[in-house]
Amino acid sequence: MLSARNKNGKLVNLLTEIPVKGDFYCPVCQSPVRLKKGKIMRPHFAHISLQGCQFYSENESAEHLNLKAKLYWSLSQTERVEIEKIIAGIGQIADLLINHKLALEVQCSRLSEDRLRERTQAYQKHGYQVLWLLGEKLWLGRSLSSLQKQFLYFSKNMGFHLWELDIHKHELRLKYLIYEDLFGRVYYKTQSCSFNHHMMSFLRLPYVQQAVMSYHVKQRRQVGLAIQKQLMARNPYWLRQQEAAYLQGRNLIAQSDADFFPQVRPPQCSRGFCQINQDLIYFRTAFFQYYQKQGNRATQELYPPAFYDKMKETNH
Repeated sequence: MLSARNKNGKLVNLLTEIPVKGDFYCPVCQSPVRLKKGKIMRPHFAHISLQGCQFYSENESAEHLNLKAKLYWSLSQTERVEIEKIIAGIGQIADLLINHKLALEVQCSRLSEDRLRERTQAYQKHGYQVLWLLGEKLWLGRSLSSLQKQFLYFSKNMGFHLWELDIHKHELRLKYLIYEDLFGRVYYKTQSCSFNHHMMSFLRLPYVQQAVMSYHVKQRRQVGLAIQKQLMARNPYWLRQQEAAYLQGRNLIAQSDADFFPQVRPPQCSRGFCQINQDLIYFRTAFFQYYQKQGNRATQELYPPAFYDKMKETNH
């Protein structure tokens, strides 16, 4: 915690003042907290006992505290920023609240998908936009985990995207045009913004009109053989896919590589994406219609959704 109330009820923000000593209390549960000023972690408040607080289940990591501080100092140069803002009616605390309506949540550890969905929907229901900014343990790697899919956002200009925070490089990263292939490998582009630059403009980037961008992915060869290996390993996903193919009179193993084009596709999630309210059916339809007309199937060029929409309208 970077804020607490003193014995007179005044809210003390450690990013603007560091008291020498005193008695301090959690702004939410009112239980005592201790001011810690060590050599390793930045000054912060920590509950003496977490048993009576429904908002804090554990004391924060150094990464979480430092990232909140960096964001506060950067964004407060141009925006109205409230740190650890208690949102009335929602029953939770926003790590940072920007201009009264944008909640930034710094997420450095795993949480359940149900809890993430619950918190996101609570913000949305009460008219707040929420951006989840991911710490190192949740950074995107070679594949999208089920949890990471619930952190995905979507815009026509930059497609599926998510946000990462890097305390070592002092930057906010945007990973965008996120697609995944038949076997779950993920592809994307990256842009970054230093904590010293105009971060609010960077946060708006996915919704700013811009030049069409793209990247190429070589198509895998011998896809049928790779699927055969997955079936031999009793991979549940490919067993279901093969069963569905059989019902249509097809055998995935016997199909040519061209039959699987395009191999790189928009992410899918049976539960839906809790950060995304748009209907994605039109985008997916335009995406596959575009590649059905491609002649060269050795390489696939990936574009933002706005490009596929434009191509579909042009063809009509």
